Amino acid sequence: MATDTPWGRIAEDGTVYVRTAEGEREVGSWQAGPPDEGLAHFIRRYDDLATEVSLLETRLASGAASASSTVVAANKLRETLPTANVVGDLASLDTRLGALIQTAESKRSQEKAEKAAVAEQAVAAKRALADEAESLAQSTQWKAAGDRMRAIIEEWRAIKGVDRKLDGELWKRVSTARSEFGRRRGAHFAALDEQRKEVIARKETLVAEAESLSSSSEWTSTANRYKSLMSQWKAAGRASKDTDDALWQRFRAAQDAFFSRRSAAFDERDSEQKANQAAKEAVLADAESIDPSSDLAAAQAKLRELQTRYAAIGRVAREVATDLDKRMDAVAARVRSMADAQWRESTLSSSPLVIRLRESVEKLERKIDRAREAGDTAQLRDLESQLETQRQWLAQSERPVR
Repeated sequence: MATDTPWGRIAEDGTVYVRTAEGEREVGSWQAGPPDEGLAHFIRRYDDLATEVSLLETRLASGAASASSTVVAANKLRETLPTANVVGDLASLDTRLGALIQTAESKRSQEKAEKAAVAEQAVAAKRALADEAESLAQSTQWKAAGDRMRAIIEEWRAIKGVDRKLDGELWKRVSTARSEFGRRRGAHFAALDEQRKEVIARKETLVAEAESLSSSSEWTSTANRYKSLMSQWKAAGRASKDTDDALWQRFRAAQDAFFSRRSAAFDERDSEQKANQAAKEAVLADAESIDPSSDLAAAQAKLRELQTRYAAIGRVAREVATDLDKRMDAVAARVRSMADAQWRESTLSSSPLVIRLRESVEKLERKIDRAREAGDTAQLRDLESQLETQRQWLAQSERPVR
């Protein structure tokens, strides 16, 4: 078996040597067996060193190891070569380690440059976030700005590689801006809460009045008041949605109750007025059938009866009342016209007394009609008594002198 190689040998006494450019160097002694096995043992130890070098080369090339750690490990391993108890081409390992260190140093410089660039980008990114946070500190877009503030914090935490001191300075800007925004937002919503309390108080007052008016029968004035309350409601502002909706339901319920009652009352009134209209039209039909030319006295008596019935009938719709009254007045005018014609034929046709009495009777008849429509019973009795007296005087005055 070989006891000598280009890189080392084992002497007869078991001493093992490695050959280097500086000459032979003792690396150990072998007494445990045949010399060739001893030499092979030290060659394997060299192979282990070579494997370590290969591993460093591979890890650096693959990126599994950083350049800095590779430089440290390679230098440490290279420093062991002059005293390594191995047999093998140590010069080759030294050359490989030298090249590896040079490559790692170059890569470390590149990594430093890249790290510096990344750090610069990180600083720029955090400075931009700080600038944005400060601009948001004065925003009144509370939800959007608040959401963005939270996003800025998350983005800030994801950015690495900034110098601790500078990072602290930039963070102080963000923190101050966030505190300022939070203070302003808190003050805004506190004021808003106070405003909403005032709105609730105003609307509760409006609701209370609306509910108190819901049983009113003063249709016109109450309807106008509800319109005013509605305008005040719209001008009062908004409370929280649930509270505002609840108050509105109460307000609307009171308003609906009143207008439903008014609608029912108007329907009843309209029905009553239609019935009254039919009754008055029936009386008018009888009045318009009067023929004063055949029997004036009977015609006048019939007219007075119908006028009394007509006046006793309740109200009708305003839009037809005038036309109905005009029809009754036309009948009365026709009868008076006939009476005037006959009276003029008598010797009393020019009597001032008769004229005054007839005017007085007509005036009293109109007053009686108005009293009946107004439902003034006391005045009606007094006017009817006066009318009866005036008619008696008129009848006596209209008797022809024979």
